[in-house]
Amino acid sequence: MYTCDTIITARYKETDRMGIVHHSNYYVWFEVGRTEFMKYYGMNYAEMEHLGLMMPVIETRCFYKQPARYDDIVIVRTSIGELKGARVSMKYDIIKQNDESLLVHGYTVHAFTDTSLKPINVRRAFPDIYGKFVKYANKSKND
Repeated sequence: MYTCDTIITARYKETDRMGIVHHSNYYVWFEVGRTEFMKYYGMNYAEMEHLGLMMPVIETRCFYKQPARYDDIVIVRTSIGELKGARVSMKYDIIKQNDESLLVHGYTVHAFTDTSLKPINVRRAFPDIYGKFVKYANKSKND
């Protein structure tokens, strides 16, 4: 499976009074991981938006296993889940770097739209970009 690891250090401003990372920050970390994944595999968000391809979030879910705490170094491991028609899902594991324990698992689902947020057939409108999604979705590195 194709993944991209992004390293993040939990900042003080992301924690509550107990020093635990507030649950809302995991969604921000998902976005950081997704942006880095796409850049790494040649699908730069800014370039896609300049071309008129948008990817609004239409669904998200987060499963909390263990808390991250202030100053923890975490890995956001991002991959493409499913590619179906006019949507794509991205998967995320947030792992504590020092012991590799799973802290959070989640996903986001994105629609492919134009700048007016109308669904588009990305395969037809942007075949090069679609080809990259197909290449990196649900495959092992040995495929």
